[in-house]
Amino acid sequence: MKKSFDVMIVGIGGQGTILASNVLGEACLIEGRSVKGAETHGMAQRGGSVESQIRIDGEFGPLIIPGTADLLIAFDLLEAVRYRHYLKEGGMMIVNNQLVLPTSAFSSGQPVPTIDDISTMLDGEHTAIVDATAIATAAGSPLAANIALLGAASHTIPLRVESLIEGVRRCVPQKTIPINEHAFLEGREAVKSI
Repeated sequence: MKKSFDVMIVGIGGQGTILASNVLGEACLIEGRSVKGAETHGMAQRGGSVESQIRIDGEFGPLIIPGTADLLIAFDLLEAVRYRHYLKEGGMMIVNNQLVLPTSAFSSGQPVPTIDDISTMLDGEHTAIVDATAIATAAGSPLAANIALLGAASHTIPLRVESLIEGVRRCVPQKTIPINEHAFLEGREAVKSI
């Protein structure tokens, strides 16, 4: 029987996936919960995929088996498509409505998907597509989109909101704490009923 709550956080290099996983890990430590994590950077510095796997209350290793993740947080629509096979049936997906296309998409001669095309493909009762970048920008910096997505996912994550906010405070640069707190709370407000 699975005891852990497994979270996949996926994005593109520079979007803050590692910081988001650090916030989750810090919130687990605040609550005295077991946490295991693994990160894959790949060609992150060149716009490649980055994934973080976080297992809350897991007894065994940090890696999540495809088809077993409870939650997928995707910082980009294409990354949500690429990693959705990790979700278990009934698992929740929180997705930023941004689309970063690789340059090869334009030279392949194939039709380039639109945000609406991919959003329609991902749409479902267990999916919330959020404009985290707009939320973060309104809070003071588009760089806080990762924290806005954590706020949107906070309804699903089995940690107290206070612990998550304290995790944000401990992990972001001190001068950005107010922006990130605001982004988290606005992201949480954007996805009330999941």
